[in-house]
Amino acid sequence: MAQRGVQMEKISCPICMDLLKDPVTIPCGHSYCMNCIKTNWEGEDYKRLYSCPQCRKTFKPRPILEKNIMLAELVKEMKETGHQTATADHCYAGPEDVACDVCTGRKMKAVKSCLVCLASYCEEDLKPHYIAPPLKKHKLVDPSKKLQDNISSHHDEVMKMFMGGQETVSPEAERTEKQTELQVSRQQIQHRIQDQEKDLKLLQQEVEATNVSADKAVEDSEKIFTELIHLIQKRSSDVKQQIRSQQETEVSRVKDLQEKLEQKITELKRKDAELEQLSKTEDHNQFLHNYPSLSALSESTHSSSINIHPLRYFEDVTAAVSELRDKLQDLLRDRGTNVSLAVTEVEVIRSEPEPKTRVEFLEYSQEITLDPNTTNRKLLLSEGNRKVTRMNQQQSYPDHPDRFTYCHQVLSRESLTGRCYWEVERRGRGVYVAVSYKNVGSAEWFGFNDKSWSLYCYTNSYTFHHNNTGISVSGPVSSRLGVYLDHRAGVLSFYNVSETMTLLNRVQTTFTQPLHAGIGFYSSFCSSIDSAEFIKLK
Repeated sequence: MAQRGVQMEKISCPICMDLLKDPVTIPCGHSYCMNCIKTNWEGEDYKRLYSCPQCRKTFKPRPILEKNIMLAELVKEMKETGHQTATADHCYAGPEDVACDVCTGRKMKAVKSCLVCLASYCEEDLKPHYIAPPLKKHKLVDPSKKLQDNISSHHDEVMKMFMGGQETVSPEAERTEKQTELQVSRQQIQHRIQDQEKDLKLLQQEVEATNVSADKAVEDSEKIFTELIHLIQKRSSDVKQQIRSQQETEVSRVKDLQEKLEQKITELKRKDAELEQLSKTEDHNQFLHNYPSLSALSESTHSSSINIHPLRYFEDVTAAVSELRDKLQDLLRDRGTNVSLAVTEVEVIRSEPEPKTRVEFLEYSQEITLDPNTTNRKLLLSEGNRKVTRMNQQQSYPDHPDRFTYCHQVLSRESLTGRCYWEVERRGRGVYVAVSYKNVGSAEWFGFNDKSWSLYCYTNSYTFHHNNTGISVSGPVSSRLGVYLDHRAGVLSFYNVSETMTLLNRVQTTFTQPLHAGIGFYSSFCSSIDSAEFIKLK
């Protein structure tokens, strides 16, 4: 019976709720009795726009209606088999159904509920909502029993809402009040939007101003350095010209001396030849006659009398240029540091807040490996250069200028800038965890200079060292330490890592160079089993 009812419902007109008579199918695919849809559309002639009573799809111009032959044959067959009666039985409301509020006697099953009328309707009683223009505007929903809660059982009117137990207002009045509150809320939201848009505009202006300022600084800096380069090049050209001029003068002077000496040598050789010839003369009278004239020599000019002095001029020039270079390097280094400090100060102001939870810290996790070229010979690297162990015997590392020769220390291979986080698992009571500049010095303990910062870990306590100054650090002691670095903001923090993270020490300073992670072993407390390992963080 239920199956037959469903079949009958499929070939029923949604307007008259009866089996289709002269069925027609409109462009949206829904089917109606030809007279029903014509009557429905006649009420819409004034708009010149026609709609489907079910899906509300509109058509313009008015569609031409043609009889659906297949549906007509199907309706005819259904009538002949007597399904119409079964359909009527199937449409009565059961205990679990929503009953029609209009039906008298045995209630029919409601097919729609109206949110305006606050009533439910069966197919027959719903027809006016599809035909009458004022009712077409009502909001229809699936049948709902909850509509009955909004109707007074004692008064045939909309139930009034009680406010504060005394004064009552109608839904319309309550809607008006709520509408006013809604408008206030909207105004507040709009004000917030305007404020946020102003802030967004200010940030955009700041970005543009930053870009313009940075571009100008780059342009001006390039111009200044270009001028400086040109000045150095001109000075280099002047020095070169002076050297060449002095070279020409000195060479000319020496060549003049060379020519004079060559002439004297020629003259002396000629004199020597004449004397040799005279010495061979056998005639004694002729020898004695020529001897006085040939034996007379001009004043001697020995080479030792020539003023040959070391040419200090060129060495002095080289020394002066070297001195100029050193002064320029010092000047550029100082100025460069000032520029770095200025940039760092700006970045500190704009630095982001430090993470709070370990999950947040792990977002900045940095993989650390140790540099064999810095490893002291009493230390052994393992686990892919992530673990270091203090040994009793020296290891056979080759000589390297970066190797720690006295202190039992090692630096990371990676240079650290920006925001970084890493964790160290330590074993023993003489381990210290540090960060340091690369040029700390091969004989310098971490923390006992102005180039490194170090947390010394003992059995039940910590001490923090920097620039040869140490302070005691209180906090729980565990085998794992976390280190957080915000290089640009100048923040360095050490944490005890267990079930929770506990801040042990925080440094606010200015870093002028890239940093390296460091591990060291305090020999007075160490044993051969002391080790430290940089943990792989997922």
